[in-house]
Amino acid sequence: MEFYLNCSLKTSADPAVAKDAIAKIMAEAETGILAKGAPVGEGAKIKSWSLGDNKINLELTSGKNVRVHDAVLRLRKQIAEALGKSKIGVRGLDVEKFTITVPSHHDLKNKSIPYVKSVLFDEKAQTLCLELDVGESEMKNQVPDRILTLLEDKIEQVEYGAKAEHWHLLWESEDRPFHYVNDPTEDMLKSGWLKRGAGRGQWIHGSASTKLFRTFEKIVVDEILTPLGYNEMIFPKMIMWDIWKHSGHAKGIYPEIYYVCPPKTRDPAYWEDVMDYYKVTREVPVELIKTKIGDPIGGMCYAQCPPCWGFFQGETIAKDSLPIRVFDRSGTSHRYESGGIHGIERVDEFHRIELVWLGTKEQVVETTQKLHERYMHIFNDILDLKWRKAWVTPWFMAQEGLAGIAADEVTGTTDYEAPLPYRGKDGEWLEFQNVSINGEKYPEGFNVKCQTGEPLWSGCSGVGLERWTATFLAQHGLDPENWPEEFKKRFGEMPKIVKFM
Repeated sequence: MEFYLNCSLKTSADPAVAKDAIAKIMAEAETGILAKGAPVGEGAKIKSWSLGDNKINLELTSGKNVRVHDAVLRLRKQIAEALGKSKIGVRGLDVEKFTITVPSHHDLKNKSIPYVKSVLFDEKAQTLCLELDVGESEMKNQVPDRILTLLEDKIEQVEYGAKAEHWHLLWESEDRPFHYVNDPTEDMLKSGWLKRGAGRGQWIHGSASTKLFRTFEKIVVDEILTPLGYNEMIFPKMIMWDIWKHSGHAKGIYPEIYYVCPPKTRDPAYWEDVMDYYKVTREVPVELIKTKIGDPIGGMCYAQCPPCWGFFQGETIAKDSLPIRVFDRSGTSHRYESGGIHGIERVDEFHRIELVWLGTKEQVVETTQKLHERYMHIFNDILDLKWRKAWVTPWFMAQEGLAGIAADEVTGTTDYEAPLPYRGKDGEWLEFQNVSINGEKYPEGFNVKCQTGEPLWSGCSGVGLERWTATFLAQHGLDPENWPEEFKKRFGEMPKIVKFM
């Protein structure tokens, strides 16, 4: 990746009076202000500079670190201070040439990109020639960075669009040493934090792990739900077929749901033989019960957001009510986990906070970006995790038994993944969080309209408390002394653990 910028700083008078001071700035810049925040030797470079008629000409190059548009702003600040001593001001920035070159084997010259006047392709790289009006204001507002992100997105679409399944890395935190390498579930069992429940993939959480759950909940409330304006709702946890028909899940969920079958009647006399059998044998007559229950009417909550759409189904929403941001944390979800169950991270009964947002395309995309920013803050600054995020097959397509990617460049799912040290260096990473933009899928599926006639979009994100706990403890261990300071403040004192003799 290479950035190139040929530009000039406009001055209110001849800058030659401060030539020595400017020369000193230029001589020290590559090891000083243009290297700050970059690995050694990877900061921006000054290819040339000269003084002109009421201007300072600059030619800069850079890689991905301290990009040229950031570099010129750093230089501008120091030069302005030096010129100020001679009562000369910096009046602006003129761009002569600004290019961004990105390695790629795909020709995107026919793609339209804002602020880009042309795209050159030489079979190995794309070179974007930016419009000359990408000036100081646009640089401060990170327009060149967003152009690069957009270009990379378009390259990704070309590279992954034809694949049946895909996973593409978007971001990864720095590597770090792990001082705890045990299986946290096993240590939680030994320490009395939890016990296995009677059901498959079910746990009874003691006071310690429950307090972890509640602390994570409070972090989500304080750092996401309250600042981003989410309101709480209660979604049904027993889901009827009609909901799954509209959501699309009825296409492929059957191997994974827990079914709900009502009794054929509530008449005690009808059930007397079942009750008598148990009284005599102390065994539940499952085969006899099968003859006395009705057909499945649906299943237990599997994907937490679809049932909320019954609230909006068939309605026209006033424009001033948008965007709508809601969440639910009122009960458990249930899924017959594929691939077997393991520990607290792969269970059949789990606890989630489900976030759903609804609005215009622009509102949904904006809300999603803010959510990504808040998650990054939590995982980096509060939980101090090693993690990454990747663009994957949209969750709603996967749950419908579909593969590939969405048809547009915005709709889709981002998975957040983390290594579990006890699995070893090359062990599978755990998906512990996701964020999805679902496009028009659910508003169309549930016939939800906007007052103005604009298409409605939606997004969703599930905070899995078991997955957060498994990730956090796998990387930091059970001893609070080894937990990040910011998290310890929020957790407080460890509750008393019940001891068994």
